[in-house]
Amino acid sequence: MAEGLRERKKRQTKQRISDIATGLFLERGFAAVTVAEIAEAADVSVNTVYNYFPAKEDLFLDRMEGITHRLARMIRGRDAGESATRAVLREIRGHVTAVSPAYGLMDGFDAFMRVIEDAPTLKARLFYLQTEVREATVTALREDTGAPAGDPMPLLVGGQITWIQDTVVAFITSRMTTGGKAAEVSREALDLLDDIEDLLGEKVLDYAVRTD
Repeated sequence: MAEGLRERKKRQTKQRISDIATGLFLERGFAAVTVAEIAEAADVSVNTVYNYFPAKEDLFLDRMEGITHRLARMIRGRDAGESATRAVLREIRGHVTAVSPAYGLMDGFDAFMRVIEDAPTLKARLFYLQTEVREATVTALREDTGAPAGDPMPLLVGGQITWIQDTVVAFITSRMTTGGKAAEVSREALDLLDDIEDLLGEKVLDYAVRTD
């Protein structure tokens, strides 16, 4: 369905507010910038800011909205004959090979992470996001396999799958915030993914093979 004029204007307004807020946070730090200052810089009211972003943290982490269900989408979109874990490994390798900003492989990522490191509420939000990712991943496995509520395998495999992503992101974050270049870190992360796959057992690697 084509985007209507009203929807496009709302999307553009939301993006403009977010971009202005992010610029201020990167320049001055998260705690030093108020929502009122963001509203003034964006030429909107404070209520308008809160209409788009219920909490101040949402202004900085709005680009992470799609992360919650990213692993679940990888699992549900796996190829015929492919297991859930191997699909996730393939997808993450694709992002890393492409030096994708989705996994922190971009200029300026160190500045982004410094803002988070200096803001306890942002760190808490990221921790909560990790919990949401794991729950969405486990739910996708349980629904896709038809596993009964008492079956622990979706929880166990889902935990391993989220560990894969968390480990890759932690590695990339560490390297990018200590002066690493995106292309170089990408190659190192690909080696890390090979090591991760070698560590995983067959029960995890071959769980939930798509049959259709």
